[in-house]
Amino acid sequence: MQTHNLGYPRIGSRRELKKASEQYWAGKLPVQQLLQTGKAIRLQNWQLQKNAGIDLIPCNDFSFYDQVLDTSLMVGAIPERYHTLMEEKQLPDIDLLFAMARGYQRDGFDITAMEMTKWFDTNYHYIVPEFTANQQFSQYCNKTLSEFREAKQAGFNAKPVLLGPVSYLLLGKEKEEGFHRLELIGRLLPVYIAVLKQLDEGNAYYVQLDEPCLSLDLSGKEREVFIQTYNEIKRRLPNLHIILASYFDCYGQNLQTALNLPVQTIHLDLVRCPLQLDDILATDFVKTKTRLSLGVVDGRNVWKNNFQQSLALIHKAVEKIGPERIWIAPSCSLLHSPCDLDMETDEQVLTPQIKQWLAFAKQKTQEVVTLKQLANGEDTADAEIKLQENISAGISRSTSSLIHNPEVKHRVAGIGAKDDRRKNIFAVRKMKQQHVLQLPMFPTTTIGSFPQTAGVRSWRAGLKNGALTQEQYNKLIAQETTDAIRWQEEAGIDVLVHGEFERNDMVEYFGEQLDGFVFTKNGWVQSYGSRCVKPPVIYGDVSRPAPMTLKWTAYAQSLTGRWVKGMLTGPVTILQWSFVRNDQPRSETCTQIALAIRDEVTDLEKAGIKIIQIDEPAIREGLPLRKESWQQYLQWAVRAFRIAAGGVKDETQIHTHMCYSEFNDIIQNIAEMDADVITIECSRSQMELLHAFSDYKYPNDIGPGVYDIHSPRVPSKEEMIALVEKAMAVIPAQQLWVNPDCGLKTRHWEETKKALQAMVEAAATLRLSVRESVL
Repeated sequence: MQTHNLGYPRIGSRRELKKASEQYWAGKLPVQQLLQTGKAIRLQNWQLQKNAGIDLIPCNDFSFYDQVLDTSLMVGAIPERYHTLMEEKQLPDIDLLFAMARGYQRDGFDITAMEMTKWFDTNYHYIVPEFTANQQFSQYCNKTLSEFREAKQAGFNAKPVLLGPVSYLLLGKEKEEGFHRLELIGRLLPVYIAVLKQLDEGNAYYVQLDEPCLSLDLSGKEREVFIQTYNEIKRRLPNLHIILASYFDCYGQNLQTALNLPVQTIHLDLVRCPLQLDDILATDFVKTKTRLSLGVVDGRNVWKNNFQQSLALIHKAVEKIGPERIWIAPSCSLLHSPCDLDMETDEQVLTPQIKQWLAFAKQKTQEVVTLKQLANGEDTADAEIKLQENISAGISRSTSSLIHNPEVKHRVAGIGAKDDRRKNIFAVRKMKQQHVLQLPMFPTTTIGSFPQTAGVRSWRAGLKNGALTQEQYNKLIAQETTDAIRWQEEAGIDVLVHGEFERNDMVEYFGEQLDGFVFTKNGWVQSYGSRCVKPPVIYGDVSRPAPMTLKWTAYAQSLTGRWVKGMLTGPVTILQWSFVRNDQPRSETCTQIALAIRDEVTDLEKAGIKIIQIDEPAIREGLPLRKESWQQYLQWAVRAFRIAAGGVKDETQIHTHMCYSEFNDIIQNIAEMDADVITIECSRSQMELLHAFSDYKYPNDIGPGVYDIHSPRVPSKEEMIALVEKAMAVIPAQQLWVNPDCGLKTRHWEETKKALQAMVEAAATLRLSVRESVL
């Protein structure tokens, strides 16, 4: 029996990679120091896993930005618009990587970034590969081999990890019509085989190929491509031990395909789908020599493993096929887990009672090793002590009075049929809202947050460490809010926001004020690039003891005669972007959060806030991977939003925001949310996402983003006008708003002001153009 890990967090336990990357982008850190930071993190990660007792340690799971983007660079799938950077500027690989991810606007170049979207149903974002019909592939860099050699030279039993070739193609996007990206497998596969051959010749006996698309609904043709691809890999590289890793769901209808692939080890996510172990053990698989990797430790949540449940699964497999064919692992890469629970030393932030129920990446590697020891019957006192501690922690959690609130449960049970809908249909509401709001055509707004400068962040830190009093802090936030309102007025933005300077994160801020949530000081996980988030932990029933946003929203509205939006995070997004309790259905927890947000919406309306935005960027992300489970999820997710928004008058305009999502398959459900205005990310996709709304004849108002806030480049007025004109080709002008893709928290003021001024000018030009066309 062996242990292995599928991947480890790459940000560093103190977010060293984030800090170094951002300093490098700002021109304050030499490239050698950035590369050295990456190497130091890799070595630290490998050593930590070796110390825990992991037998096979992953390498090439590290990335300076994203593993899918790394793969695009590896196979030379570099979009044509970057070729001038390579040829004329001879941009180094690291800078080319960042240009593809973030865009490039300097030295006379103005090149847009590649599209970004969610990695399956997680809050991690990947850079979407771009393919053309005549796409050519060739090995561009040897990162996989170099990091394997680095690990071996440092004395680690390393296992290279690559995104598999079929999933790589499936996760990409065709940039022209007339072909399917899987048709490119014949050109792509030789590059993969060349990389694998280099690893084989470099004595890499084990190689992990991640094929998470085997957890999706695949067609017969797609399954056939998997079989052909892996047969060719086996034919060309017969001595490599291929570990096939899929996760986040069952193999389902793809199970027989996976079993037919000529690989030596198949990984199962037994956290998301424990029943698939029975399915496999009931097949002819037991007669083969293929090994099973049992993903029994949850790689995506923070709760301590239930050793007794995991051991039952391990023993079942051992009984059937023997211990020598069993590997123990986390369910997926630990990329989605915080780094180290041992760093949570502040008992006022994370109490010992709750801390004993948790495990982060470092602790999860230790759990994997302990499970191996217990399953093997190794007579170690340490393993037995850990088993008893594990059992005690589970009992403590299940019986704790912290978890259950009868009043919350009673309120959820009492939700009536009228509580999840507005009084009148949108057409009636729109007339009433226009009478009250008096907004122009193509109204301009932003998504909510404004840049959080180093000064703003230092004030929050000063409040926490006692360097600032609450009164001093409030005075500073009030002045920053005032400045933001005044600037928006001067810029001519129609619907203002207060800027959210008092907020640390769009989920964390709310969780800090809701009962049933607890927080960490260092529980960071990567969202995209250098963007890290610190998800709350939902440990118990959720309720709102007091207003959360009323003070600063009302203050901002008091400063201006223009409308200021109330800004809230929706129940599904709070759920999805938290570490959620696993002792009750997620739908139950989501409904509890919805009632808390409903209370906040009602308070804002009573205070005279006429426009309230309830952000739900995670609605699409939360979809189960298999369509057969979609409707059950969408039913409770949409209902939760409607509960949150359903308590207001017709005259109050409800907005929602979604970003980096594909809407085609769920557009009807989006419409059922019945928000008066939906703002969506559209600039990177050049308005492609709007076709779903057009085909459906979406009845409510839409704000397609015209400014990509995930890139430092500043779009011109003409570029924004062109995007809105593309939108007008599929959506009536009367339904359109003009806004950025997302919040502006991570941007700098200089670029933000330039972009928003161009946005306002674009809207003014469009209004004039429409008026002239009517005349």
